[in-house]
Order: sequence, then structure tokens, then C-alpha cells
Amino acid sequence: MEAKRRRLAERPEIILEAAAAVLRKSGARGLTIDAVAVEAGLSKGGVLHHYASKDALISALVARKLSDLREEIAACEAEIPPGPARLSQAMVAHVRGHYCDDDESSRALLLASIESPEALADYRAFVADQLGRLERIEGACPGDGAVLFFAILGLFMGRALGFHALGDDALQPMLDALERMAKRPER
Repeated sequence: MEAKRRRLAERPEIILEAAAAVLRKSGARGLTIDAVAVEAGLSKGGVLHHYASKDALISALVARKLSDLREEIAACEAEIPPGPARLSQAMVAHVRGHYCDDDESSRALLLASIESPEALADYRAFVADQLGRLERIEGACPGDGAVLFFAILGLFMGRALGFHALGDDALQPMLDALERMAKRPER
């Protein structure tokens, strides 16, 4: 009985892993409840029991991705001495460490989320939260944090969507410039 309860409790994560696998293999268009059910080894009803629609599934994937992103930025922040530029420096450090991470999954998830109002709302809330945190930094020049954030977002989105594939020789000077901006004395 206990084993059955454990398997049922693990099912939402199994479904999300299956959905991520479908996204990697088949892209946003291939993400269907049926495809996720096959990948997870469940019935369609088993998937729908936990995620009532494709939008709910996409929203759960986005929520998981954003939660991971928040944790990764917080981990970078913990490595930087306290000060007004800590968050900005953590964002740049995160880009340095994660710039080349799994573009296919990121691209597919971004494309799938565009048509999902819940997922889009989650992305917008994340952006608003990060911008709000940057604006509340004492001593920061108004707008500097937003420029830095959107420059970083542009690097990630441009790569994830295939707009560019910057090599290390082109990327490093840009990251160095972002880091200098993050450390500016008036921040």
C-alpha cells in the first residue's frame, strides 16, 4: 500500500519529465497529452488526472524552470559578497555558468509557452520580480538594473531561439562588459 502511494505521489514529476522529453524530441508542436502519456508509460487519463490540459502541463513545466532559475541565481548570489551590486553580479555569474545549457529544451518550452496564458503570466511575473528587485537596490542608478537584466535576457533568448550562436570569443567580452556594468561604483 505504501509503495502504491509513493508511486502516485511521484507521478506528477514523472509526467513533467516525460513532457520535457517530448519537448526535446518533438518540439512544441509534438507536445500533446497523448505523446506525454506514451513517454511516461501512463494512460491519457492518468496524465489528465494530474494536469487537466496541455496548458496546465506547460504551465507546470514553466513553473519548474523558473523555480530552478531562481535557485540558480540565489546560489550565484550566495557566492558574492554582500553589497548593492550583488544581484546584478549574480545574474552575470549565472549567464557565465549556464549560457550554453540545453537550447533545444529551452527553445521548445519558450515556443510552447507563447500560446499558454498561464505560462506567459508566470514568465511575466518572473521578469517583474527580477526588475523589482533590481529597482529596490539602494544607490542604483535608475534604469541600470533593467538594462542589465534585458541585456542578459536578450543573450539567453537570442541563443535559445536560434537567433545567434555566439562563440566564446564573442561572448566573453560581452559578459565582461556586463560584469563591469554590474559592479559600477554608483550601483
